[in-house]
Amino acid sequence: MTTLLVAKQTLMTLYGKYEVYITPLLKFLLAMVSLLLINSRLGYMDSINRLTVVLIVALMCSFMPMNFIVLMAALFTLLHLYSFSLECAAVIGAGFLLIFLLYLRFSPKDTLVVVLLPVCFLLKIPYIIPLAMGLIGTPASAISVACGVIAYYMIHYVVANVSVIASMADEETAAKFKFIIDGLIGNKEMVVTIAAFAITVVLVYIIRRMSVDYAWTIAMAAGAVVNIMVLLVGDLMFDTNVGLLGVIVGTIVSLLFVVVLQFFVFNVDYSRTEKVQFEDDEYYYYVKAVPKVTVARPEKKVKQINSQTMKSTQRTRSTH
Repeated sequence: MTTLLVAKQTLMTLYGKYEVYITPLLKFLLAMVSLLLINSRLGYMDSINRLTVVLIVALMCSFMPMNFIVLMAALFTLLHLYSFSLECAAVIGAGFLLIFLLYLRFSPKDTLVVVLLPVCFLLKIPYIIPLAMGLIGTPASAISVACGVIAYYMIHYVVANVSVIASMADEETAAKFKFIIDGLIGNKEMVVTIAAFAITVVLVYIIRRMSVDYAWTIAMAAGAVVNIMVLLVGDLMFDTNVGLLGVIVGTIVSLLFVVVLQFFVFNVDYSRTEKVQFEDDEYYYYVKAVPKVTVARPEKKVKQINSQTMKSTQRTRSTH
C-alpha cells in the first residue's frame, strides 16, 4: 500500500510540475481517439477520413478549450452524414444543437463526459461514466451524461440502419425524415439507458455526501447494483434486448476503474476519524474529521566525494 501511495504522490507531483505539457498531450490523445472512432464508424467523406487530417485537427484541439473537441467531433460526424444523406445530417445536426444547449446550460464543466461516453460505449464500459460523475460531479451531471447517451445512440441508429436509409429514393425525402425521427424518438433502449444512468448519478452523489464511514465505497457499490437493476427492469418492461452478461461484466469492470479514481481523488483513513464539538455565541458545532492517507516520499541522500574526502579515506586506510 505504501508503494501505491508513493507512486500516487509522485504522479501528482509530476503532473503539477509539467501540467503545461501534460494537459495539451491528454487533449491531443482524446481528440485523436474520438475522431478516429468517428471515421471508423462512419467514414463516408474521404477528404476527412485520413490520418493526416485527424492529426492536424487533434493538434488544434490540444491548444483549445475542451468544448472545441466536442465541436470538432460533431463537425466530423455531420460531414460524414452529409456525404451519406442530407436528411440524416439535418436530423442529427438538430439533435447535436439540442445537446449543446442542454449541457452548456446545466453542466458546462462536464464537457469531458459528452466526449468520453460515446467512446466508452464502443469499449463496452459506458457504466464507468455515471459512477464516476456521481462521485466527483453533481446531480446536474446527469444532464451531461444524458447528452452523451443521446449522442451515441443517434450515431448508432444511423449506422445500424444504413442499408434501409440508402435504399430509399432521393424523392422520398419526407419518408427519410420520418423514418429517422421516429427511430430516434422511439428508441426505448436509449430512454432506459438515460434513466438508469441519471438515477445512478443522483444515487451515488447522495450516498457519497453522507457522513458515514466508507461513504464513497458504499456509493459505488449501490450505484453499480442500481444501474444493473434499472437496465434489467427496463429490458423486461420495454424489451430493449439488453444482454444480462454484458451489463454485469461491463459494470464490474467499470467499478474497478472507479475504485482507481477513488484512490486518486478520495483516499482517507477512517480508523483515525475524530469527532469535534465546539460552540460560539450563536451555534453548537459538531465536526467529523477524517484524515487523508498520505505518506512521505523517501528522500534520496547524495554523498558528495571530493579531494578532501578521498585524502581522509586514504589516511584512515594507511593507519590500519
